Order: sequence, then C-alpha cells, then structure tokens
Amino acid sequence: QEQLVESGGGLVQAGGSLRLSCAASGRRFSSYHMGWFRQAPGKEREFVAAITWTGGTLYYADSVKGRFTISRDNAKNTVYLQMNSLKPEDTAVYYCAADEGSIMLATTIHAYAYWGQGTQVTVSS
Repeated sequence: QEQLVESGGGLVQAGGSLRLSCAASGRRFSSYHMGWFRQAPGKEREFVAAITWTGGTLYYADSVKGRFTISRDNAKNTVYLQMNSLKPEDTAVYYCAADEGSIMLATTIHAYAYWGQGTQVTVSS
C-alpha cells in the first residue's frame, strides 16, 4: 500500500543537529496523520512526534520537546523531523509511520498502519 522511506540519519556529536526525511509513494499521503518513533538497542519502540494531515496540530514526547520539530510538505509527500541539541540518549533507529484511521493524533505503534525501514541516528558524547 503506502511505501515510506526514511533518510538523513547518521553520526553527529552531542549538541549537533540532523534533519530526517520520510518520503511516501502513496497517493493518499495528504490524508494521513504522520508519526515518528524511535527504538534504541534493548528498548521498546517509543513515540517521538506526530502531525495531523493538515499540519495544524503537532504533538511531541516530553523527552524531545523544545529540541525536535516535526513538519510536512504534502506537495512533496514528505514528512520531516528536525532534531537540534542532540543528546547521546537520542541514539536510536528512527522510523516514520502513517496513520490512516485515527481521528486524533496517536502515540502508540498500534495506531499506525504503514512503516518505513528506519534510519540510524547515533549521537556521540
């Protein structure tokens, strides 16, 4: 159905910045709420940020508020995650996901129907 491909991950020093991109190939991207999740080694996948299909409502995990910004460009079928002031604890594989059924923004993985392959973010101290 919907194909999602993340890019932009890499190695960065603490305090640095990265911008992740997620490109969608489906024709209904503008109808989906979009979310970013991350999974560190040995830990459960956790919610990072979400954005409504219009881009009018944003929601962030407490751990990234004030540092990360989610945005989308529906004309380009792309969602972004700007990550500033990165910390070693931000190290994880980051995934984007599409929610085609929820009315409200969701923070659980079960609400999202489509997932990208993930992109590795490593923050050195």
